[in-house]
Parts: sequence; C-alpha cells; structure tokens
Amino acid sequence: MGPLSPRLLMQRGRPKSDRLGKIRRLDLSGLKLLSEHLDPKLLCRLKQLQELDLSNNELDTLPANLGLSHLRVLRCANNQLADVTALCQFPQLEELSLEGNPFLTVSDNLKVSFLLPNLRKVNGMDASSTSSQVENLNRELTSRVTAHWEKFMASLSPEEGAKKAQADFVRSAVRDVRYGPESLSEFTQWRVRMISEELVASCGTQVHEADIQERSSKATAAQESMARPVARKRPGDVPLNLSSNKRVCTSTLAQVEGSPVGAEGSQPALKLEPLHFLQCHSKNNSPEDLKTQLWACAFEPTWAEGHTGATSQTVATCGGEAVCVIDCQTGIVLHKYKVPGEEFFSVAWTALTVVTQAGHKKRWSVLAAAGLRGHVRLLHVRAGFCCGVIRAHKRAIATLCFSPTHETHLFTASYDKRIILWDIGAPNHNEFQASQLLTLDTTSTPLRLCPVASCPDAYLLAGCEGGCCCWDVRLDQPQKRRVCEVEFVFSEGSEASGRRVDGLAFVNKDVVASKGNGLGTICLWSWSQTWVGRGSQSTVAVVVLAWLQWSPTKLAYLSLSTCPDEDTVLCGDEEGNVWIYDVRHVLTQQPPLPAAPQAPTQILKWPQPRALSQTVTKTMVNMVVANPTFTYLTALTDSNIVAIWKRH
Repeated sequence: MGPLSPRLLMQRGRPKSDRLGKIRRLDLSGLKLLSEHLDPKLLCRLKQLQELDLSNNELDTLPANLGLSHLRVLRCANNQLADVTALCQFPQLEELSLEGNPFLTVSDNLKVSFLLPNLRKVNGMDASSTSSQVENLNRELTSRVTAHWEKFMASLSPEEGAKKAQADFVRSAVRDVRYGPESLSEFTQWRVRMISEELVASCGTQVHEADIQERSSKATAAQESMARPVARKRPGDVPLNLSSNKRVCTSTLAQVEGSPVGAEGSQPALKLEPLHFLQCHSKNNSPEDLKTQLWACAFEPTWAEGHTGATSQTVATCGGEAVCVIDCQTGIVLHKYKVPGEEFFSVAWTALTVVTQAGHKKRWSVLAAAGLRGHVRLLHVRAGFCCGVIRAHKRAIATLCFSPTHETHLFTASYDKRIILWDIGAPNHNEFQASQLLTLDTTSTPLRLCPVASCPDAYLLAGCEGGCCCWDVRLDQPQKRRVCEVEFVFSEGSEASGRRVDGLAFVNKDVVASKGNGLGTICLWSWSQTWVGRGSQSTVAVVVLAWLQWSPTKLAYLSLSTCPDEDTVLCGDEEGNVWIYDVRHVLTQQPPLPAAPQAPTQILKWPQPRALSQTVTKTMVNMVVANPTFTYLTALTDSNIVAIWKRH
C-alpha cells in the first residue's frame, strides 16, 4: 500500500461524500499501512472525523499533528506501535483499542490514561480503575519529587549556577526518585521527568499534581479467579481434610515468628515482615475458596540493569485455572491469565531482545506456563496477551524451565515420562513458532528440572518419582533421543535407589540441594566430586557435604528452592512454616560430617492471619521462593493463599 489518497478516503469513509470535511467515520484497517503513509496534510482535512480504524496495519508510530481534534474513537489494534505519547493530540478521545501491539507495555497503558483525560474505554474495558491508579501514582510521585527538590536546593552552594543546578536536579530526580511496582518503572520515570521539569520551570513555586479529569471509581473490580473446587496435581494425591476454621481468606497483616534454631556460630535470623496474603486464584473471586492448590512461583528477571541495587519484585504464581503476576511491594495483581479447564502446575521466565520494524531494540519478559493439558502457553506479560501455544505433550506437564545460557531454550517435563528441549525462537508477527531439539526418556515421572550450574549446556539434572537422574543435553551430539546417563543415589545401600526426589536446586556452581530421598532431611551434595568419581558407572552415590534437618512429614511435593547469591536454602512444610537455611557455615565444615542433621537458621512460622472472623491456623506450603537479593519471599499454599514477606 502506498500513500493515502483523497479518493481512497472518500471510498472508505462514512457517510459517503465527495468532500473530506463531511466524513465522520473512516476505516483504514488491513491496508498494510506504514507510518509514513499517514500524511498529516491530507488527514487534517477530515475536520469532522470522529471514528478512525487503523487496525491490522504495520504502523510503528503515529505522526504528530494529524489535526483530528474531534476524534472520539481510535482503533490501532495489531500494529507495531512502540510509543503512545503521540496520542496526546487527540484530547477528546473516549475509546481506544491497542491490542496486539507487542512492544507496548503496562506503562504505556498508564501513559494513555494520563494523556487522555476523557478516555472511557481501553481495549473494550472500562478505563476508570487505570485512571484511579494513575492518580494515586501521580500524587505520590509529585510529593516525592517535591521533597527531592527541597533537599536538592538546600544542598546547593551560592556560587553554583542556577541553570546548571536545575539541569542537575532533573537528572538526579530521574535517577533517585522511585515508587511503585518495578514493572511500571518506565511510566514512573517518565512522570518524574515531567514533574521535575515543571518544578524547574516554575522555580519550585508550584507543582501541578496531574492534568487528569477526576473520574468516579466505578470499578476497582474484583479480580476473576480460577480454580477447581479440589485441585490435585497428581492422580494419586489424597484430598486434604480441611478443618472448618481453615476455610477463610485474608488480606490483613499478621505477626510472624522467626525462630532462630540454628547451632552456635550460625548466622542470625533474618527480619522478615509479612506484607500481603492474597487469594488471587479464587474461583469466581470467592473469599471462601480455600481449596485451590497453588503449585509454582518464579520471580521475573531484573529489568533495571545498570541501576545500583536493582532487583526483581515481580513474581508469577500459578494454580487452578490461572496464572497471576504480582508486584510484591504493593500486593497489586498486575496481570491475570485464565484458561478455563486448565490446571497450571509450573511457570518459568525468560527475557528476550526483540527488534521492531523501525530497528529499535525492545526487551520482552516472556512467561511460560504449563499444566494439566500438556500445553505450554507463552505470555508476553507487559503487553498482556498470549503470544504462542506449544502442544508439547499428550499428558500433563509437571514442570518446565528455561536454559540459563540460551534465552529461547525451554525444557518441559511430563507425566508421559519424557523431557523435551524446545527452541521457542524469536516471535514472528507477535507469535512464537517452537521447534523440538531433544527428547529425553525417563523411567518415572520427572518432577523437578535443574540444568547443571557449572555446565548448563552439557548436563541436565531431574528429580523424578524414581530418583535423581542426569542426561547429556549437548546439541553437538548426533542422537536426538536419549536415555538417562546416570542415576544418583544418596547412600551406599541399595534401598536408597528408586526413592522420589521432589526438590532439586543448585546452591552455587557446585553444591546441589535435594529433598525426598531421606525422611525429614535435605541433602547437600557436590556435583563436581560426584561426577569425578563416576567412572563408567550408571548408578553413582553422591558425595554428601551435609544433611539439613527438615520436617519429618511423609507428604510429598513440598518443593525446595535456593537463593544462590545469599547461600540460602528454603523449604515449606505441612504446617505452613518456612524453613530457612544459611548454609555458608555448613559448607565450610571439615570432615567428618556431624552425625545429626544441621538445624535450620530459622523457621518462619505461619502467621495465622484472620478474615471473616476466623483464623487460618495452618496450611501446606507447596513452594517458597525468594528474589535474588532476598528482599522478598513468596510462599504458595494448598489453600489458595499467596503469602509475601519483606526482609528488613
């Protein structure tokens, strides 16, 4: 399609007219239009235009000064737009459609709300709740920038030039003023710059909080939720008998007990404050739903590279029919993805660099989610849509993980006793086309996947129903279907072979933490020492470095995790407690090993939060994960509660 012509506009405009100035509705969808095809000199002749459809084209930006001052409805779905600031030229806009623009993020949604005060609907949804969020963010940012201005000006010496000082202030405000979820940092920094420049222009005498029309808070609607009345991850699971006082929900804070129980000389207990207890996976948003089991969570990779102290505070959780993305600082559910009839068991993040048609590089956080149906759904979280489905297995997927060295390589493990390595590739027209690289056969169901930290491109560990196994996953080898190369056992006795391993993670480049092979303990063992002593054997006893004391429960599938930067192991139990182990002192012990397992550094007691005049006395913690700096800790329960703590 070439540049637009008056004849084309009159053909596709309504009402039919031989004068452009009479057209009120114009459909330019599906014409393969590029941004340069939108000629402002031509379009500004549409003096009465109120509705414009530019969907299903190839626009990467909207030209400024289109002159459509009466525009009320604009549809720009399924383009390549990467910026929304040009929309400020349509101050009367009431309805806007931007779905299917993969380079737009949640921050762009907030920018739209700020720039267009009359907006009622965005992507067919009521805009009032977003407007309310923008007002709250803007109010707090204005307060913080003003405080920063006062502090900055007080620090100036009389001889410093005013112009230089003012320019320095804008830079320092953008660098230092932080507020709100990490996923909204693009919007908050954009607003901080605007507020700072406004302060400088007025010499600090006035600050406009927001050029936003107040809207009634019609909706801060309850989030949908999604779960079966009784969700069971595995066919053999026995449903829990929940006492009546457990069937409550909570959003209140509760006192938490941190019990330092470690041996003398161990690290002091962490100070962890409970922040949020969320029921964001509830079926029909029912506060009485305490049956939906939550299975897996993972923190988003850090975006703010280069910023001192940057850390992720966005966590994805899954359970029942839903995947939720939560900001740990505020407790806000940023996104929710629901598939009726699905039951999600696992989530994993990757970060991709995507190049727009205009040559700009954009960073995508992609979340993979899988479960009962055997399908992997690839979610572009910040743009808010599913950008691919991999029909990976005919049976349920128990777990999945991305390669730490290849951002597009994804392992999926299924009840069909297969692990498959996929290359999801780069998105083409906003969709992924995955290809299969390897198939790894197992003798029992794989439960946890763990690329070997020191050589992730060469070997993959898996905790399975029948034990701990290892595969060669080098892609330069000819065989595309492979069997387990080595099975690891946790004592010299044959009875240790074949025991379930339902927890598996690397503490550092060499040390592995595993659980399930010994009742009431977690094993720390050395990958390098075990591998060196392997020889040609297919069954190898691991070189144990330490045993950690854990709950004596016989219940399975309470997974452990690690925080390698902090040398910490985490695991929940059947009472709602979180066992925390700082293993630095354990790993420096000289042989022989102590006869008794090492006690945890502390046990974070279940806070027993209250709601509906009742108390949640205990619950099973299926998974607990901390972000890399251990600023936030998230625990998932079998009773539809996401618990979030913050470290002080």
